[in-house]
Amino acid sequence: MKIGDSVEISPDLTKLSDWVSGKVIEVENNPFVGIVISAKTEDGVIFFGQLDLFKPVDVSCLQ
Repeated sequence: MKIGDSVEISPDLTKLSDWVSGKVIEVENNPFVGIVISAKTEDGVIFFGQLDLFKPVDVSCLQ
């Protein structure tokens, strides 16, 4: 995963009922918890958490 990638953000992180779309704004290799992703939704809310709380969106199949 890299900056600018489209992702779906887990309800475990957002506390919403469904996965939320966003764009990766930061990828950090945290020595304590591993890869940490920060993603921003269309309405400007930023969520961050461990890599397993995000799933990549394959935009190639949408074109």
